[in-house]
Amino acid sequence: MAWFKREEKGINTPTEQKKETPDGLWYKCPECKTVATMAEHKRLLFVCGHCGHHDRIDAADYFELLFDEGQFEELDADLTSGDPLHFVDTKAYPQRVQATEKNTGLKDAVRTAHGRSDGQPLVVAAMDFKFIGGSMGSVVGEKIARAIDYARQHRVPFLMISRSGGARMMEAGYSLMQMAKTSAKLALLAEAGVPYVSLLTDPTTGGVTASFAMLGDFNIAEPGALIGFAGPRVIKETIGKDLPKGFQSAEFVLEHGFLDFIVDRRDLKRRLADLLHLLRPAAVPAAAPGAPSAAARRSPAKGR
Repeated sequence: MAWFKREEKGINTPTEQKKETPDGLWYKCPECKTVATMAEHKRLLFVCGHCGHHDRIDAADYFELLFDEGQFEELDADLTSGDPLHFVDTKAYPQRVQATEKNTGLKDAVRTAHGRSDGQPLVVAAMDFKFIGGSMGSVVGEKIARAIDYARQHRVPFLMISRSGGARMMEAGYSLMQMAKTSAKLALLAEAGVPYVSLLTDPTTGGVTASFAMLGDFNIAEPGALIGFAGPRVIKETIGKDLPKGFQSAEFVLEHGFLDFIVDRRDLKRRLADLLHLLRPAAVPAAAPGAPSAAARRSPAKGR
């Protein structure tokens, strides 16, 4: 039958008539190798529906996930890096920044915004790993510091989403100073009694881990995220020993007491809303006419 035997030989199909599957229609999980459509993968917030593997997503995706109806106002969107050290490696630092801006559409490795999440006001700072490995330079530190100031001045909870390879080598000491600056701002936020939740995603390492990422009132993480200071390869070469299975994974860090809980991205908005509701100060009941206010009741009487 012609179905099973080629009767004509040397058939050539013109290039314009060839039909190929367009790129980007299918997703293959790097962990369990399950294949799914990209539409389904996006619907599941870039989490494998079979094994729960969490793909990396961008700041824009987190904003769309967390803010109601994707509505938010971005803070300090136009801040860009300078070149105080005139740093040059394979190319000059300003050229590297310009090339990365062109490739990613980002100004730097963090975006900050405020809006409403599940009806509650929220300030979010989300790091983007695709901008020079999410490295922390002066702009990253400044934008986070300003977002913390906004949260403190408006008494709005602050969520930090960390994804970073650590300090930016092109800015050397300027980069390291961001650790102190952001930590000091968080101390002021704590002093003001404004909640701070730190979400650690894959990977969170270096100076970011050593500063603001681990200073939350609640430190939470996505499943399987790499969390640590130095990478596992560097540690293994330094100590000359094999590392425990799952070393520096979110599950390992949780087991050793450095995290409060791990949250699936698909449950993040709901869990965050529940957490912020618990952290919200209880409303003070209105005083009866003629009765002293709550502040007066807490104040010691004069002359005692």
